[in-house]
Amino acid sequence: MTALTDELAQYGVSTVYEAAGRTGLVDVELVQVIPGTRAAGPARIARCGQGDNRAVHEAMASLQPGDVLVISMPEPQPVGVIGELLATQAKVHGAAAVLVDAAARDIDELRELGLPVWSRWVRSTGATKTARGAIDVQIEVGGAVVRPGDLVILDRDGAVVVPIERADEVAEASRARMERESALRRRLQAGELSYDIYGMREDDAAVG
Repeated sequence: MTALTDELAQYGVSTVYEAAGRTGLVDVELVQVIPGTRAAGPARIARCGQGDNRAVHEAMASLQPGDVLVISMPEPQPVGVIGELLATQAKVHGAAAVLVDAAARDIDELRELGLPVWSRWVRSTGATKTARGAIDVQIEVGGAVVRPGDLVILDRDGAVVVPIERADEVAEASRARMERESALRRRLQAGELSYDIYGMREDDAAVG
């Protein structure tokens, strides 16, 4: 699985999204806390109570090396559900990254820590710790369904989710897409125009 997730991380969000048939996109703006980072791994889910982060604390007990910790709540809200201390635990226990459908805080400290974090908001607003929430249940983030173990890919473009049963298929399609784009890039570097390569000029002439 590590080789597969590394491969998908290298392809990146936009390529994987296209290769997956334009499905699985987390269609909200995300703050990439550490610029230049990219990551991929199976989802470990903490579904918090509204305005609460007790489930994030509980999730640390089951976090596995290489997991992407995905944090949500019933309604997205700019409440700081993760900061330096929780992120320290996640890093120590081997998390590949954290995706937060709420807010992160302690941003300078998170950058120094080095654990890749993508967050819907940055806010100092504190969370309560009273609602039990749920661990490893299906959630929806930015229109994308995330189930425990589904692969989450993150980079500067945002995040995309690949159902675990489609992982090999999407990796193969991503590989093929990269090969096609490499061939196209060489033609563009040689001076050809995409207007001609895609037959748009001929189409426009026929219509005209």
